[in-house]
Amino acid sequence: MAEVAFLGLGVMGFNMAGHLACEGHSVRVYNRSKGRLKLWCDEFAGEACDTPREAAEGAEFVMVCVGDDDDLRAVLLGEDGALAGMAPGSVLVDHTTASADAARELAALAAEREVGFLDAPVSGGQAGAEAGMLSVMVGGDPAFYDRAAPVMEAYTKLTRLMGPVGSGQLTKMVNQICVGGLLQGLAEALHFAQCAGLDAKAAMEVISKGAAQSWQLEHRHQTMLEGAFNFGFAVDWMRKDLGIVLEEAQRNGAQLPVTALVDQFYAEVQAMGGGRWDTSSLIARLKKPA
Repeated sequence: MAEVAFLGLGVMGFNMAGHLACEGHSVRVYNRSKGRLKLWCDEFAGEACDTPREAAEGAEFVMVCVGDDDDLRAVLLGEDGALAGMAPGSVLVDHTTASADAARELAALAAEREVGFLDAPVSGGQAGAEAGMLSVMVGGDPAFYDRAAPVMEAYTKLTRLMGPVGSGQLTKMVNQICVGGLLQGLAEALHFAQCAGLDAKAAMEVISKGAAQSWQLEHRHQTMLEGAFNFGFAVDWMRKDLGIVLEEAQRNGAQLPVTALVDQFYAEVQAMGGGRWDTSSLIARLKKPA
């Protein structure tokens, strides 16, 4: 069992930190919203801390899961930041979906303090976090990964080291490219089925057993038909992620015409008031679901 700090108790971090506590690790938690902090401590065994630094002091591993690059710097840097409290030899595991540049920047700052760094974004959404069945794509030194992987097992079904620092974030970008394209394809397929006079639900059940099968099809087609989007991964966060993807593509020369188009479609959903809707809400801009 390890001494662990967890920074960020949002939709994902709340349950990830909870699984660590349930596994018997000694967990100290920090969250910007004190109400969320109290809620976690009411449900799980752990210690609430007033600053990231306080949470990180004495921890062997510091896990972070916040919103974006700026949030990440806010909890890690400065006098009250986690890095100021981390001891040499400890490991910082960043589960935030952020830019590869931010990962490299923070890894360098951690190294100055003799602290290990892993960029380790996750996939699996809220349901995966609740079930402790997330997939984690990791960038960093193999020695740090080997130490942290057994701790991450508390909330994961799969972890894999993808390469040096930044590789985890780059792999998460690949994930978001796939998810955006799949959801747009599914939205268009459902819309087409309705316009053609088919039983769209029956059509999805048939094709889900063939080459068109995907997690999105199996778990989202019914809610998309119902126009139910008040759950899951928000459009606002997806646009943040796709912005990172498109910026990285400009740098590395990748051509992503479909991803750029899907990003524009999500902007339309935001304009409809759907910023907090689930990403499957792409169908809403085609036609109001039956």
